[in-house]
Amino acid sequence: MNLFEALRQDHDTQRTLLELLVKTHGDSEGREELFAKVKQELTAHAAAEERALYVPMMEQDLTQEKARHSVAEHHEIDELVEELESTDFSSPGWLATAKKLQHLVTHHLDEEEQEVFQLAGRALNEQDKTRLAGTYREEMAAAK
Repeated sequence: MNLFEALRQDHDTQRTLLELLVKTHGDSEGREELFAKVKQELTAHAAAEERALYVPMMEQDLTQEKARHSVAEHHEIDELVEELESTDFSSPGWLATAKKLQHLVTHHLDEEEQEVFQLAGRALNEQDKTRLAGTYREEMAAAK
């Protein structure tokens, strides 16, 4: 498995968790539990992805700008997660913010899969892609 395949698997998990999250209602146990999973998944994924994909991309002129843009989007996602944490689960604004989070994450994942991976694929050789998949998996395991 190469780095991009490993990342896509976790992207699919994120999409599914967020889809389920925005279908929850009020201050329910399900909402709280799903939010905890979403938060853990997004946090672990961003940290591991930045080390395994974006640090190597920032070292090359071809991919540096796109890597910086993606890391900035990770920070925007973190801010929305923090906003959800500080909002009461039963607040009507909570669901609106969760939907904003879903939209931002989905946009970010689509952009990565359609643009970033292609660009990084040109900058990294096959050995790097396989090695970095291992780095990513190790970082994910450590973060969880």
